Amino acid sequence: QLQASGGGLVQAGGSLRLSCAASGRTFSTYYTGWFRQAPGEEREFVAAISWSGDSTYYADSVKGRFTISRDNAKTTVYLQMNSLKPEDTAVYYCAADRRYCADYGCYSNPHLYDYWGQGTQVTVSS
Repeated sequence: QLQASGGGLVQAGGSLRLSCAASGRTFSTYYTGWFRQAPGEEREFVAAISWSGDSTYYADSVKGRFTISRDNAKTTVYLQMNSLKPEDTAVYYCAADRRYCADYGCYSNPHLYDYWGQGTQVTVSS
């Protein structure tokens, strides 16, 4: 089970940190991703991290502004979002899976995640 939190209302240029807390001792064997969905839009990939934390992947739209990290001891994955823009406004979802995944095409594909948390709303005002 995944629980996302940390969303809120922030002005453009501000920062937020999202958390995705997982239950279960095997979380350290799961890769984890963040996706977002704006009203009327399809769900899109934001960032992902391998089970070990050694590999991270980012959408071009957030590269250099967002940082994904994980603390397996706390079974939590974080998304630090800096320099937020109004176009970052969306519901953010965390997801996890443990199948074999080795490249951006895999990590960024929402169909390759079986476990999803509820969303957390991020609103960036201009």
